[in-house]
Order: sequence, then C-alpha cells, then structure tokens
Amino acid sequence: MRKIKRAGIVIKPHADNIKQILREAIEFLNSKGIESILEDVAAHKIDYPTGLPRESIPTVADMVIVFGGDGTLLSVAHLAALHDVPVMGVNLGRLGFLTEVPLDEMKITLEALLRGESKIVSQRKMLSATLGENRYYCLNDVVINKGALARMIRFAIFIDGKQIACLRADGLIISTPTGSTAYSLAAGGPIIYPNLPAFVISPICPHTLSFRPMVISSDSLVEVQLLASEEVYLTIDGQRGQQMKSHDRVRVRCCQHELTLISSPKRNFFDLLQEKLGWG
Repeated sequence: MRKIKRAGIVIKPHADNIKQILREAIEFLNSKGIESILEDVAAHKIDYPTGLPRESIPTVADMVIVFGGDGTLLSVAHLAALHDVPVMGVNLGRLGFLTEVPLDEMKITLEALLRGESKIVSQRKMLSATLGENRYYCLNDVVINKGALARMIRFAIFIDGKQIACLRADGLIISTPTGSTAYSLAAGGPIIYPNLPAFVISPICPHTLSFRPMVISSDSLVEVQLLASEEVYLTIDGQRGQQMKSHDRVRVRCCQHELTLISSPKRNFFDLLQEKLGWG
C-alpha cells in the first residue's frame, strides 16, 4: 500500500455534529503530517479554503475517509477501486456494514493503518455490469427491478452461456460477498464471507417456490435477458443505473479492480455480524 500523504474526506452532509467531527479529523491528520483534501460540501461546512467534487477525491488522494453511512461510501467506492485508493468508512449512519469503524475508533484505526497493520486491510471483489454501451462497476450489487407498476418482470438467466432459468419475479439481485449482507440478505440470500471467490444470485419474490438464491463461482459470466415488462430499471449499488428495454441483456462478471477497505483493529467480520444483526 502506498504511503499516506493526502487523505480525501467525503461526508454525509446532514450527519449530527459533522462540523466538529471534520475539525477533529483534520487536526488529527495534520498531527500525522497528512494533508486533508475535502469534498466541496465538506469544505463549505467548515469554511475550508478549497474543496473538490466528490468524484475527484480518489484521483488526488492516497486514501479516502468517509464520514456517513453505507450509501455515502458506495457513492465513492467504485471510483476508489478504479484508482487503487483504500477507503475507511466511519459510521455516522444507522446499520453500517461498510462504514464499520465507530467514530470513537477512528484515530486508533488510522494509527494502525499508518503502522502498516495488514489485518485491518480487506480486499473486496467488485462486479462489472455491461448494458449496451454502458459499463458500471459496483461493490455491493447489480439489481434488476420493476418500476412503479405492480407487475412482474419476465427474464431469462444464463451462466457461462447456458440458460439456467426463465422466470417471473419482482426482480433479481446479483451481489458480491460484500453485498450479501445488503439487499440480497433482505431477499433471503445467504451471508458470504467477504474474501470468498463467489457471488450470489437472489430472486426478488419469484413466482415459483423452486428458484432459490444461488452461490456461484466468481469466474462465471452471468447474463440476464429481459423478456417482457413495462418498466424495468438496472440499478448499481442503489446509486446509478438506467432504464431497460424489452430484450436488453445485462452481462455481469467479477472485474479486475478490487476495493481496499479499512476496518477497525478492534473487530472482525463475525464481530460485525453479531453487532449489526443482533446475534448476541
């Protein structure tokens, strides 16, 4: 991992006490000889001299610190992965599977990172989704879902060129191991350990009891062809996407880019599950 000289800061603008949190973070980074580069909305909050658009932060920083929830982190994760920039998520939201570092553990996590502690660094697989001329990269999931009308989608699923199913459902989720604790979990999919070379196909309310969530190899190519529906959307990480037309085909596979995610030295993945899912 590169030496940390500049830390980009991305925020959830309306988080409680965000101004004080920003000032304390900048002061701590300065004490370690690290320059803070703020996104423009964060700079505006504390009258910082300069700010950059969020999408520019990973291009000029050696790491990105996200203050917010999982949605805030997902908005910048694909850009950080493309530029091989590690991301640390400090949880100011509610659940926080990705922004897993509590605010009171931010400083010890940064210190562990600067010491080079490898156990806090996790490489997370990303998906590449192609629809027509557009290609998207995502950390959590690729979702095909219906619009406002309460009508089911009809689609065919192919794995490595072989059609495995043709069904009606409210939609389909293709998720990474990281995304297995997000929408896929709510749709009945399994929890996958983050480092496993696999991903999950989870139907949303399928019109059959026999089609269950599947775990497949990360080497596979998944294709989903829309056969019939009135209003369907392709959504990437709940953040980006486009409307689909009948007979459009989405191609999804693991991509060469991975996100380097920084976690607290005080907890591991199973501690996180216990804490976030209330396993006790």
